[in-house]
Amino acid sequence: MTGTSVRAVVAVENRMFRALAVLRVVVLVNAVVLAAYRNNFEHPVAGWLCVAVMVVWTVHATVTYAKPIRRTVRLMVADLGIAVGLLVATPFVKGEWFNATIPGFWIMGALLAWAIRYGWRGGLIASVILGGTDRLIRADFDQGNYGYVFLIVLGGPIVGYLVESLQQMAAERDLAEREAAAATERARLARVVHDGVLQVLALVQRRGAELGGEAAELGRLAGEQERALRTLIRAQDRVTAADRPDTEDLATALGSFAPRPGLEVVLPGGPVELPASVVAELVAVVGACLDNVTRHVGDGAPAWVLLEDLGDRIAISVRDEGDGIPEGRLDAARTEGRLGVSESIEGRLRDLGGTATLSTGPFGTEWEFVVPRRAGLE
Repeated sequence: MTGTSVRAVVAVENRMFRALAVLRVVVLVNAVVLAAYRNNFEHPVAGWLCVAVMVVWTVHATVTYAKPIRRTVRLMVADLGIAVGLLVATPFVKGEWFNATIPGFWIMGALLAWAIRYGWRGGLIASVILGGTDRLIRADFDQGNYGYVFLIVLGGPIVGYLVESLQQMAAERDLAEREAAAATERARLARVVHDGVLQVLALVQRRGAELGGEAAELGRLAGEQERALRTLIRAQDRVTAADRPDTEDLATALGSFAPRPGLEVVLPGGPVELPASVVAELVAVVGACLDNVTRHVGDGAPAWVLLEDLGDRIAISVRDEGDGIPEGRLDAARTEGRLGVSESIEGRLRDLGGTATLSTGPFGTEWEFVVPRRAGLE
């Protein structure tokens, strides 16, 4: 479950507990008024002591349940235990042939608290315990008592199911809102790219063709990048949450680089399943490294890509046998605003919660990327 989904679930739970706090007060007032009106305790002191327990616990529960961090198992068990205890005390306080229990509808507070906190399963457990206790303490079980117990057993899981449904709908709503925001941002970025980068690439392509020579080759490369960028923008416009597969095999994705001249790709024997978004980022990182090999070492220069599945993390190494990166080159590139390494490579790994380690010298250049297995799942 993502952080946003958790927030949606907690928000629904908080609202339900606020409503339950009001209900607790209502059923408490009802129980106190009926106890005063009937005043049918065989042991009045014990009876009014039970009523006092109900008042104190209602105040305590209302205050405690208001904070999500305080909704512990201990509190939930205590809430249910007090309700059961008051039911069990009824025959001793009112006599064996009592009609109504001391708490009456007050036990709804514990029942609904379990349903809200633990869903239909929690509601079912609490309803069976409370309904079973109500049945066991009665010497005479008539049709009216049966209807009361039936409603308790039925109501708990139904309320729990409804709460779970509300939480799921809230999470889906938040996901839809995030998707809409992402689509809006993609559209904005597409406009920026179209108005800037694409027009510059088109100009470079046109001028390169006019100038000829090495400029023509530069123009050809600019044209290729323009077409690739336009294709990417069109593809992003069609992306929806339903279109994205949950996972992909990173080994298969990296294997697509194997046809490149001079490149050797070493992969593990089995698949390496990761979230599709993580696979796409790692493939882009490896592609950026190989593009640098082609640009700075030469087309068809020997290079190696090694993928290792280390259980809790994934390691990728990209190595070449060029002259290495001169000292200070990367810092100078950042200063000049050329962010290929810092953004295309290091930035992607940073966003995935991984690390990018560079080793360079006369022996060549080697990048090692390490990404946690759970990248993209939190």
